[in-house]
Amino acid sequence: MDWILFGSALSSATVLPGSSELLLLARLQEGADPVYSVTVATLGNVLGSTVTFATGLLGLTALQRYGLRIAPTAVERAGARLRRFGWPSLLLTWLPGLGDALCLAAGALRFPLPAFVCLVTVGKAARYVVLAALFAAG
Repeated sequence: MDWILFGSALSSATVLPGSSELLLLARLQEGADPVYSVTVATLGNVLGSTVTFATGLLGLTALQRYGLRIAPTAVERAGARLRRFGWPSLLLTWLPGLGDALCLAAGALRFPLPAFVCLVTVGKAARYVVLAALFAAG
């Protein structure tokens, strides 16, 4: 397993900084198998989003007690989007900024974990597939 790509993708999907897209492109440039690399990046990113979802289950006040600074207004706006547009909003968890807030809000709103994982996996895998396809075409 490419643990560096996996770890980068995992941290990118949490409140920690990361850029798994750049590492994926670097791996592809090195000649790595695109299917394998996209799979590893997707698994890491989905696991990271699931950690963020679980963080939302704990609640923002519990997180702030441990020193994590998360803007409650961002999570509230993401929660409003989830309530308005429903589960399909979770397909957008790959978006910078909005994605983390959507995952936190989904946890705080107690979305069903299996549905969360399925939708997040589809959205995040699609992002990596498009990125790999653009790399291959370029």
